[in-house]
Amino acid sequence: MTEKQEEKGPQAVDLTAFELDQLLGLFVSLLTAKAWQYMGVRLTPGKEDVEKDLVKAAAAIDCVTFLTEKLTSSLPEDEAGRLKAMVADLQINYTKQA
Repeated sequence: MTEKQEEKGPQAVDLTAFELDQLLGLFVSLLTAKAWQYMGVRLTPGKEDVEKDLVKAAAAIDCVTFLTEKLTSSLPEDEAGRLKAMVADLQINYTKQA
């Protein structure tokens, strides 16, 4: 990053420039992070207490599951396996929290 770029601060990113698989991967990452936060396993940035909301956690996990199913056909086998394992981990931890 150049000195001039640092002075301007964060730059906006045009998400419409991303390919569909890239967007789906981004959404999976964001929803996974929110699911962990809503399960009360991770703190929400900027907050001191856990934010436990199992209804929102379930919705995030359902979305991650759906998006993962859409993504896995276009991914290498090892990457698809990693995503499936991540979904299983979310589901198991949700069951423990519920």
